[in-house]
Amino acid sequence: MQPLRHATLIALSLVAAGAHAQATVKNDGQFRAALGLGASLASGNTKATNLSLNADAVRATDQNKLSLYGNLQYARSGGTTTADQLRLGARYDHNLSAQLFAFGGLDLERNKFANLNLRSQLSAGLGWHVIKSPNTTFDLFGGLGYVSDKYKSAMLIDGRNRDSYGYMSLLLGEESTHKLSDSTSFKQRLTLVPNLKNRGEFRANWDAGLAVAMSKAMNLNVGLGFAHNSEPGPGRKATDTLLTTGVSVKFD
Repeated sequence: MQPLRHATLIALSLVAAGAHAQATVKNDGQFRAALGLGASLASGNTKATNLSLNADAVRATDQNKLSLYGNLQYARSGGTTTADQLRLGARYDHNLSAQLFAFGGLDLERNKFANLNLRSQLSAGLGWHVIKSPNTTFDLFGGLGYVSDKYKSAMLIDGRNRDSYGYMSLLLGEESTHKLSDSTSFKQRLTLVPNLKNRGEFRANWDAGLAVAMSKAMNLNVGLGFAHNSEPGPGRKATDTLLTTGVSVKFD
């Protein structure tokens, strides 16, 4: 019965996963948002609770763009918490020319099972609009950042046990959006954060989402995310993977 129990938990996790919401982007200065929410509750032979929330909001003009985003994952099975992760972020882009833009951002993250009580990352830099058309956009960007980590329990870092750790970093990345048809769109973003304090250490994140319109306000969404930390700490895995599928609601 154990394989069946594991299969049931996996299925519940996929059903409960919040949709990878994608807000509509129009250069008219109006805020637009999308929200994906999923939940499941099982009792009897399998006792499991899953909650997932994903949100995306954008305000854009011909000169600038403000993006707000967040993701929450929480799950319990058999009275034990099996997932507890929160990511929030904001980024402001300002066009300096038709291709060149400047940006500044703040990202916050909490992950219980990665021993991360709070990670704060401030970043700023320049980017280049490689492709900017109604159906496809592709940007390259890079800059500097400062990362501050606070841990739930002390970790061995840089030769001694620490409750917190801060360091300067690079920020390198690319992102794109693709309108595949009148009803289907795809977006992805890759970021690399090399540690300038301890050379050779880095973090990487890749997030992608496919949205298929079911109506003017509702989308069917599939999202995939990878997070890699070259130095995750003793006893912890370097790479986390998250697959989400569900329905999101757009507020245009």
